[in-house]
Amino acid sequence: MKRRNFTHQITLALFAGVLAAANALAQGTPPSVLTGTQAPIKLIVPFTPGTGIDLIARTVGPKLSQRLGRPVVVENRVGASGNIGTEAVVRAAADGQTLLVSVNTLVMNRSLYTGLSFDPVKDLAPVILTSWGQLLLVTHPKSNFKTAAELVATAKASPGRINYASPGVGTPHHLSMELFKSTAQVFLTHIPYRGTAPAVSDLLGGQVDAMFLPIHVALPQIKAGKLVALGIGSDQRHPLLPNVPTLTEAKAGKVNVDMWYGIFAPKNTPNEIVQAFNKELKTILGSDEIQKAFQAQGMDTANSTPEEFAKLVERDANRWAELIKVQSIKAE
Repeated sequence: MKRRNFTHQITLALFAGVLAAANALAQGTPPSVLTGTQAPIKLIVPFTPGTGIDLIARTVGPKLSQRLGRPVVVENRVGASGNIGTEAVVRAAADGQTLLVSVNTLVMNRSLYTGLSFDPVKDLAPVILTSWGQLLLVTHPKSNFKTAAELVATAKASPGRINYASPGVGTPHHLSMELFKSTAQVFLTHIPYRGTAPAVSDLLGGQVDAMFLPIHVALPQIKAGKLVALGIGSDQRHPLLPNVPTLTEAKAGKVNVDMWYGIFAPKNTPNEIVQAFNKELKTILGSDEIQKAFQAQGMDTANSTPEEFAKLVERDANRWAELIKVQSIKAE
């Protein structure tokens, strides 16, 4: 009798487990590997609030919290061109409670800051590619450049006469122009600033001649006639500016400086946790709400497997390392 009761209890327990699993599947409940705790998940943003990276974290974070039934907190840890926030994630416990939201500055820093105590590529586990952003080559109207080809011709005729701004050494804006210079075989004088705002301010004032800017930053100024778009550093035109040619179309050289954005975990995070986050984030990024929010900022949503994202990161790291070596670029 005791054996029969014991067997009956096991059968009931198994049935309850199957029923719970079926209900979870029907309701789209996330994997238990991410829901077995109420501990908050930290999304570390290594740059200031208001940047494209910060937008990704603050747009995706609440959706991830809803799906997992756990708090998701965005934390900005700024400094050293993103290295401070990145290192915080590298040193964090590999338990799925800390993630990094970053941009391709991550791989640029690998070659720019050779004295780092960590490897920003090897010491992180790529989770998912979230989006792409494009950069525009813009100039002040008084420069009188109407096309990128005109800027290149002038730069070749008068090396160093044209100057360009960037938010600082090693930023995508800076290295994009260095790639442009290398491709077009011209020399422009670099004027680094401490941040995007002062650089754009002097560009609008005509103190500097040109700059690469993200679409969402440049678009209002272009529409107001305060900046002129010479070309987009991508393989295709952007829907927000369909009349602006690619730099290849503008006969200024084949220059693709698309910026990727993505989410990473500490290096030794268990694969099941990485894959579970990938699955949930892929669903979030596919929603119309997220796509519209990103598009308003000039970003196009994307997704990938962790393995695909890892290959992109490694490939991009090698590309920028070569440019940094050839152009002898040093971090400040």
